[in-house]
Amino acid sequence: MEQRSLRVVSTNKNFFTKLTNTISKLLIPTKLGINGIMISIKRSSLLKAYEAYQKESKDEAKKENLSKKYEDAYTLYLEAIDKYIMDSIYKKVKNGTATDYEKDALSNYYEVIHLKQTQYLEYKYKKQQYLLELDYQSLKTEENKILPRYEKFYSVKIEQLYKGILKHYSIQLADNLTYQDKNIIYDKIFSLLEDYITEVLPIKIKLDDTNMYKNIISQYEKFDRFTVGKLDLKDNIEKRMILLGISRQLFTHSLPLVVAEQCYIKILKDLRQIIVTTTIQSKKDSAYKLLIELIEDYNVRLLSTKIYWDNPSEREEYKIFWNEYKKLQKNKEEDIENYEIQKQILFIKADLKKLLSAKRDYKEIIDFYKDKLVELGAMRKLRNKCTTSEKIYSRIKREAKKEIG
Repeated sequence: MEQRSLRVVSTNKNFFTKLTNTISKLLIPTKLGINGIMISIKRSSLLKAYEAYQKESKDEAKKENLSKKYEDAYTLYLEAIDKYIMDSIYKKVKNGTATDYEKDALSNYYEVIHLKQTQYLEYKYKKQQYLLELDYQSLKTEENKILPRYEKFYSVKIEQLYKGILKHYSIQLADNLTYQDKNIIYDKIFSLLEDYITEVLPIKIKLDDTNMYKNIISQYEKFDRFTVGKLDLKDNIEKRMILLGISRQLFTHSLPLVVAEQCYIKILKDLRQIIVTTTIQSKKDSAYKLLIELIEDYNVRLLSTKIYWDNPSEREEYKIFWNEYKKLQKNKEEDIENYEIQKQILFIKADLKKLLSAKRDYKEIIDFYKDKLVELGAMRKLRNKCTTSEKIYSRIKREAKKEIG
């Protein structure tokens, strides 16, 4: 019997291996499996705790107790989603049964985890953001009945996380970073703003009962045009300009004015670079038109709200600019064509004055501005008497300063 038993096991080895693998696959938790059930339970507890916390407004001691229960429920809920990723998606990827969505989910998860060693604060925010977004997408796919309740919690919590990450990036920009590292942070800020406006803002608008987002609907619709198709450099800059405009209303504290100003200056530099490097006239004209819009956006949305100025003389110069701009606005309806010309002259002179006092060599864009002012009838054509490029540039700066006052 013993020998026969051994022979049976040996003969049916392949059968038992297949059976074991099949059972293993069946036992791997799926969205409707063990972990899915646990997430559902923790999610329901979280929403119950969140709603109780939101309703309480009178008794401070009770509200504090409800706040603790809500935070505990939130922690257990995130742990359940985290376990789902490790126990379910990881095993499915390993066994070759994962969908493309699940493969991408795991890849993105490890990108977040990778931040833990170098940027712990960013990791802390982004891991929560990732887990919430993962569960939210799952609920949307399943068309779960709990979705309307969940969205009220999700829209509030996910916004807090976005604001936390933005504030973290803003603090990083204050450090003594290299030019390359600063550009990386700028890209992160714009990418995060884009993610928020694409993924979160539509939910906030849908749940908005007080019309608090009515002032940015037109900007949001304008941004929506840049979410499809391939974008060139100029389109990307225009998209970033819209993102900054919306951010001035949504993230006043998380993206401080001083950081927003640095972002505006960054895209101003990028746009000037396009103007002086492109050889196609239609693209140059298009970039110049956008530059005028950007200078107006920068001055109206940002500098007009600036209270503290490091340099008092810059503040006085801006007051003069702002008074001239308001005068133009009064005459806008009377002669729209002349208004557009005078506005270009005002903006070019203001930007030119900054470039002429800068330490960097901006000769190419200064030449472009000079030609534009001549074309608009605001500056005479400068005669070329010098022979060396250094003398030419010095003369241009000197005479241009004299022309723009």
